[in-house]
Amino acid sequence: MKIVVTGALGHIGSALIRALPERFPGAEIVMIDNMATQRYPSLFDLPAQGRYRFIEADVRDADVSRTFGGADAVVHLAAMTDAEGSVERAAEVEANNFQATEAVAMACAAMGVRLIHLSSTSVYGTQDATVAEDCPLGALKPQSPYAATKLKEEQLVMSLSDKGLRAAIVRFGTVFGVSPGMRFHTAVNKFCWQAATGRPLTVWRTAYEQKRPYLDLRDAVEAITFIVTRDLFDGRVYNVLTLNATVRQIVELVVAEAPDVTVSLVDSPIMNQLSYDVSARRFAEAGFVAAGDLRRGIAETVALLRGLRQRAPALIEEE
Repeated sequence: MKIVVTGALGHIGSALIRALPERFPGAEIVMIDNMATQRYPSLFDLPAQGRYRFIEADVRDADVSRTFGGADAVVHLAAMTDAEGSVERAAEVEANNFQATEAVAMACAAMGVRLIHLSSTSVYGTQDATVAEDCPLGALKPQSPYAATKLKEEQLVMSLSDKGLRAAIVRFGTVFGVSPGMRFHTAVNKFCWQAATGRPLTVWRTAYEQKRPYLDLRDAVEAITFIVTRDLFDGRVYNVLTLNATVRQIVELVVAEAPDVTVSLVDSPIMNQLSYDVSARRFAEAGFVAAGDLRRGIAETVALLRGLRQRAPALIEEE
């Protein structure tokens, strides 16, 4: 078996590449990353049993057809992922993310390679009721350039699927949990970083009681391997999440791990009206059981970061 992972050194990819040798013993794992974020530690201490090959390349420019040759599946994770930051970089996010998806999807379609395309539950935007994958296109309300581009990518993959591409489109909730390539720009991880480094939790003023979908990194990895194992490349969209939670619930769990932390309410140019509850029933009916835990994920992240602060306090400058 050969599995190709684009964006292999990111938050999800760095955990996935470590799980694949155990899930698929003997598989060749081809990792592609353009190193734009320089997450070199994601390549440190890879499992000895893994048959790894790393390619430093941008999928928009690389000869991906050659790389994908003989692959059983491509997991497309390569993307600029900062939704809030995308407001100031809309054109760049559109060009980077859509063109990357276009290059990967077109190559998979031409070569008959199965594709897992990572999308986001942020394509739903504000909703008054629980939403599922059958939500009409006109009812989707992406509220950031990142989310809007993800929706455009979905439409491309679906159109290719109609022409024969075997693909699965997964709308992941906001990912939390520890990995070598983790970042701290999304809600849970950002709060854990702030708490562990002695900073106030900066919470969007109007978002405290709003609900959004979250995904334990362990569930994210299991979902990807589940799709490959079950051959679930049916061209459909699958919501993948561990739970729906309010910002208040997350803050309370973080405070439980760092009781001395304070909460600071701030304004944000986006997300102020972004509240939605997402159903993952379709994926559950396919047989997937989410086993992640928000409390555990927060505890592990805070403990990891607190250890850094205790061992090397000079590395953390407090304001």
